[in-house]
Amino acid sequence: MAVPKRRMSKSRKRLRRGNHVAASMATQACPRCSSPKLPHRVCGSCGYYAGKKRVEVEDS
Repeated sequence: MAVPKRRMSKSRKRLRRGNHVAASMATQACPRCSSPKLPHRVCGSCGYYAGKKRVEVEDS
C-alpha cells in the first residue's frame, strides 16, 4: 500500500479542498409575480404553477 513520504502542509491540503463545495440551487423568476422559485415547483408567494392556481397562499 502506498504511504506518503512527507506530511502534506495545511495550505496545500486547503488549496485542494477549496474546490469541494456544494452547487448552488438553480432558481428562476415566477412568470406571474417575478419572485424567485425552484424550477418545476409551485411558486411560494403566489401559489401558481403552469398558469393555474394550485395552492392557496396566505398574505403576510
